[in-house]
Amino acid sequence: MGTFVSRSALHARKRAVAKTLCYRAVMVTITVIVAWAIVGDVSDAVNIGLVTNVVKTATYYAYERLWDHIAWGVADGA
Repeated sequence: MGTFVSRSALHARKRAVAKTLCYRAVMVTITVIVAWAIVGDVSDAVNIGLVTNVVKTATYYAYERLWDHIAWGVADGA
């Protein structure tokens, strides 16, 4: 079984932000490539990639923060 690490609220927020930004950077790249393949225009593809990923980034961050309030799978720090 894995070991659970107790973490402070500030550390949890910083970690969530770092994970979110790294994941979204990969997803922006994939979205732009797929959009470019479909629409055939790089400028339109970049616009599609940026707009959809701003929305998805905010959604993912909120989702991560919600999970910070769920105790399932997290060791008790006491």
